[in-house]
Amino acid sequence: MKEKKGTTNYKECVHNLYPLRDAIEVLGPKWRIQILIAITYGNESFTAIQKALETISPRILSKELKTLEENKLIIREVSHTYPIAIRYKWTEHTKTIVPLITFLKDWGQTHRDYIFK
Repeated sequence: MKEKKGTTNYKECVHNLYPLRDAIEVLGPKWRIQILIAITYGNESFTAIQKALETISPRILSKELKTLEENKLIIREVSHTYPIAIRYKWTEHTKTIVPLITFLKDWGQTHRDYIFK
């Protein structure tokens, strides 16, 4: 991203903002990254994810899982056993956000240390 002194380039600004807006829209809401992290730690069923996140309501969890699935960040696997078991797993595409999650975690820790000195 180039910075131009003393000029405003609307088209370049908008061009650079769209991908950022998309990322924030997909990952920004409170629970989405937390759900992805919970799945990483082996919490693949609805109940296990809900327990891992402690304060998320079933309605919100259901909504967020559907949104993550629509954005191809998780897949919903249904077993054909009795009782039916549903598991949520990362897609290959989701692995591309691991560096982002790591960076956010590290920055969050640094920020906590800075604020709570």
